[in-house]
Amino acid sequence: MREAATEEKTVIITFLIRAWAEPNSIFDLFIESFHVGQGTKRLLRHLVVICLDEKAYSRCLKVYPHRCYFLKTAGVDFSGQKNYMTQDYLKLMWRRIEFLGSLLKLGYSFISTDMDIMWLRDPFPRLFSKGDFQVSCDSYNGNSMDKRNVVNTGFYFVQANQRTVKFYNYWYGSRSRFGGKKDQDVFNKIKHDRYITKKLGLTIRFLDTVYFRGFCQMSREMNKVITMHANCCFGLQNKIFDLRQVLEDWNAYISAAGTVDGRKMRWRSPDHCWGRVKKTKKTR
Repeated sequence: MREAATEEKTVIITFLIRAWAEPNSIFDLFIESFHVGQGTKRLLRHLVVICLDEKAYSRCLKVYPHRCYFLKTAGVDFSGQKNYMTQDYLKLMWRRIEFLGSLLKLGYSFISTDMDIMWLRDPFPRLFSKGDFQVSCDSYNGNSMDKRNVVNTGFYFVQANQRTVKFYNYWYGSRSRFGGKKDQDVFNKIKHDRYITKKLGLTIRFLDTVYFRGFCQMSREMNKVITMHANCCFGLQNKIFDLRQVLEDWNAYISAAGTVDGRKMRWRSPDHCWGRVKKTKKTR
């Protein structure tokens, strides 16, 4: 962490399991986005990949050898794809929260980013100058202070201080109050708690989907996007297909300086992901 941290003692953290580490899978697309994004390649020096199983660690060392950390968990096998909301999936999500809380105790601020997020521009200039906890949204209503925004914890920035250390302890401890729920769902439950709003005085800011974008609330504009998240998407292959399409569109946008024959370029629809979501809704 010392080697990766910025002068302000900030690191970028992502987590890797075997299923996403396979060649031509999510990990490769994630790293590629830093190379093709505007002003993002230099941020790789601050990125630390937390590997949750041996196969993921082995693959990380081949692709990104200087910033791989093997986080061992006794008695738990995190290898393989973790199907959404299974017990293994929930253990994986909460292990992440436990680890990130330990970074705050060491004094490290961090951006936590899911690996199915493409980094296309430097996000730091778009973060609020004040705010203990700044988080992306599936749906944003235009008010960065409004807790009714629909949160997505795939991307968030946390400032290391006593408030956030205590908040992470409270967040992790609250998992037992809401059995069978993932970290994001528990966050949405506790963000209104008096302990957080009054006693801790934690400042929570919500990030605009115009800049921190995802498939859930996707604008066609390409000139403002900073990150693109494959949220509202189920299935590894669907994510891979549509994220690869994002990078193809981005490379075409950069090559054409944003326009073709005077027309503004726009993102193609993530039809593999959206098609799966529509089918799921019809069967419910």
